[in-house]
Amino acid sequence: MSIDSNRREFLKLAAMGVAATATAEVLPPFVRTTPSEGATGRIEVWVTDRNLRCAQTAPISWRSKSSNGSDPEVVLDLGKKFQQILGFGGAFTDAACYMFSQLSPDARARLFCEMFHPSELGLNVCRTCIGASDYSTHVYSYDEGDPDPDLKRFSIDYDVKNILPILREARQVNPDLFLFSSPWSPPGWMKSGGSMLGGSMRRRHIPAYADYFVKFLKAYAAEGVVVQAVTPQNEVDTDQDGRMPACIWPQEYEIEFVKQLGPMLQQNGLATKIWILDHNYNLWGRAIAELDDGGLREYCNAVAWHGYVGKAEMMTKVHEFHPDSEMHWTEGGPDYTSPDYGTDWAKWARTFSEVLNNWCQSITVWNLSLDEQGRPNLGPFPCGGTVTINSRTKEITRSGQFWALAHFSRFIRRGAHRISSVCGLKGLHQVAVENADGSKVVVMTNDSDARTVTLQAADKLTAIDVAKESVTTLRWS
Repeated sequence: MSIDSNRREFLKLAAMGVAATATAEVLPPFVRTTPSEGATGRIEVWVTDRNLRCAQTAPISWRSKSSNGSDPEVVLDLGKKFQQILGFGGAFTDAACYMFSQLSPDARARLFCEMFHPSELGLNVCRTCIGASDYSTHVYSYDEGDPDPDLKRFSIDYDVKNILPILREARQVNPDLFLFSSPWSPPGWMKSGGSMLGGSMRRRHIPAYADYFVKFLKAYAAEGVVVQAVTPQNEVDTDQDGRMPACIWPQEYEIEFVKQLGPMLQQNGLATKIWILDHNYNLWGRAIAELDDGGLREYCNAVAWHGYVGKAEMMTKVHEFHPDSEMHWTEGGPDYTSPDYGTDWAKWARTFSEVLNNWCQSITVWNLSLDEQGRPNLGPFPCGGTVTINSRTKEITRSGQFWALAHFSRFIRRGAHRISSVCGLKGLHQVAVENADGSKVVVMTNDSDARTVTLQAADKLTAIDVAKESVTTLRWS
């Protein structure tokens, strides 16, 4: 299926008010080896360093490899292809939507064009919250009060006023916006302790909670916002000591929930995907065990990951056991108190490269926008936004994460495949892809001293100077 036909199908399903999966037929990870091709054409270059911000610089060219030349530092095998890319984006938390709403319509339109339009950053895989997260203006669910197993009180009225208008505006800028949604907590009456702050899920409420998800998806679709995927719980393995909306889910509860939710989605004509775990790399063993369950696999074939604990290669362990499963990186954000908040692009680009090189198909960072003190914020963490919107002046500041994301999201398009790349230099990190139109992209992050890097593709070589703590994107046809 072509990218254009995928887009037409997505828009058709969105208009019908059902959850579309824009790339459902072309996304299973795989390895395909074809004869390696030589590189041709002029190479376009974009750089972020001490002086530049994803700025285009002078192009470079390929040359023939001589028999007595020095060994290249980066070797590409253009014929060896891996997982397909869904895209890049960030989280439309209640806090982020609140900050976007503080901008004038014209200022917000300019920022949304920069962030979401396919000709700019083209952010196209974004997260929403099912009820309150730690980055919300207040604690709320869609069914507050005493136990209500029939969900007679269910209402998304708050979201209709405060969140859905922002989501509709973003999707108008980028109609290919893929949304997935995560709860930080079920309604308090479904949990031990009776509060959204900490505690654990009560098994007896799993059927009602599956119905809660269906009601959420149908209510959002009725408002013109289709959600294409859900996770059962943000961070299944912690209750954050009761300091914020959070909930512990035992492994067997999550499996049971997927088995309840999957059939209900089908019965209601919803094509929504389910992504399990939504937590750190170090839970890779739990991910394998859940995917081992045949009943779960009937309705779920994807794992969502956070990078706060463990290492990215732990995702490859899961891929080795379940090579047909999808991987998505769904949270990670800067610290607004950090002195390098605005300049840590090399840190984030290194993270993104590691994530993609360990089988992830999408990268979604944390809050798209917050104010200069990381607010609104219910929780204990000093997160910063991908952009900061000053609460008084409305001035917009772009984080180092923003500029790192630009080097990936502007050039790696939906439907691209990662291709083989091997690097022999310490402190240099790279990832390479081939877009659906045949263009090739390499993103290199140099967190060491300035140096010259030589790339090889088949019988062709090129060399480029990279600055200290820089990100460089190369693209050629």
